Amino acid sequence: MEKKLKPTIWVLTAVPFIMVLGNSMLIPVLPAIQEELEINLLHAGLLITAFSIPAGIFIPLAGIISDHIGRKKVMAPALVVYGIGGILAGLAAVLIEKPYPYILGARIIQGLGAGGTYQLAMALAGDLIKGKERAAVLGLLEAGNGLGKVISPLVGATVGLISWYMPFFVYGVLAIPVAALVYWVAKEPANSKKAQSTGEYLKNLASIFKQKGVNLSMAFLCGMLVLFSLFGLLSFLSDLLEKTYHFKVFSRGLIIAVPVLVMAISAYILGTVLKAHLARILKWTILGGLLMVGTGLFLFPLVNGVVFKVGVSTLIGLGTGAVLPSLNTLITSSAPTSERGLVTCLYGTVRFFGVAIGPPLFGLIDHYGQAPIFWVTAALILLAFLLTFFLINPQKVLPQQMQEGN
Repeated sequence: MEKKLKPTIWVLTAVPFIMVLGNSMLIPVLPAIQEELEINLLHAGLLITAFSIPAGIFIPLAGIISDHIGRKKVMAPALVVYGIGGILAGLAAVLIEKPYPYILGARIIQGLGAGGTYQLAMALAGDLIKGKERAAVLGLLEAGNGLGKVISPLVGATVGLISWYMPFFVYGVLAIPVAALVYWVAKEPANSKKAQSTGEYLKNLASIFKQKGVNLSMAFLCGMLVLFSLFGLLSFLSDLLEKTYHFKVFSRGLIIAVPVLVMAISAYILGTVLKAHLARILKWTILGGLLMVGTGLFLFPLVNGVVFKVGVSTLIGLGTGAVLPSLNTLITSSAPTSERGLVTCLYGTVRFFGVAIGPPLFGLIDHYGQAPIFWVTAALILLAFLLTFFLINPQKVLPQQMQEGN
């Protein structure tokens, strides 16, 4: 990596770190939110959904805009909107007697801002970094995402000791300074503003999906399912730790941090390994990660006690950390700079939808029990494993220079 690009990469790493706070920071305080607002687990899970679905819807539009005007001009304002949405949610909690619907509305605003963050950081990293070095940089960004997942439950639990609504204010305190860093510090390629017509843009996109659509579709499916599994698990685990094992909010944050810390470490290490052996092992890391996630989901209802529950959850985190850097590299490398924003952001959309539907669907455990929900999800992971084995071919997606030496 060129020395002059290092400040940009570190700023870009902060973007997924900030973005992931949007959901992860609330997970340890969801039981307190339920109690204060007098809502059930399903309605508490909708606070995650209200953030994630708008983000997922806006992500492709953010990608299209960034393909034409540049990544920074979308990312910096999006981070400001993200921070303002969090502040509005906090103000609603403080100033309004029955604030639940207003908090949901503020979370929608916050989600719209989040739609212009992480995937554009990935796209910009792809624009700047060529060849096998890209896998290492994308692994670093995914590690930033994972580190956010590690720290955010602890931050949420810590500020939650002050009040259940304090996490909402943290978003603004952190996101707005990062927006300034993106705008003033991060660099873009000189040709980041695209001159091609709309017709050319659509024609090039159609060509990409005609040639690589099967591989991209499978990558999208895998990304959605592993994040659906992880966030559904974490929301349920938080509820289980509070209601069954009677852990206080900060203790819950520490415990929830374990599987996501493992995910962050594995994502960083794997990104470095992929740099040296990209085309040879990329598919197998996806398959291995899916196998670990599926095994963890199958075992979770069968084990008892905090140690075993957390151990199985950590296996799911390890598998997720193996899958995501490989998918990120596959997807950002599938398109040239002129179309990379939209392709990467479509991937971001399905990731957000996975995050959005996980907590409320795992909330159905209250009605159906652990085994049906976990085992159906494990079956979906098994299906993704089989489809990946038969349909994903990295040689058809990766540029030639990223395959050399493998």
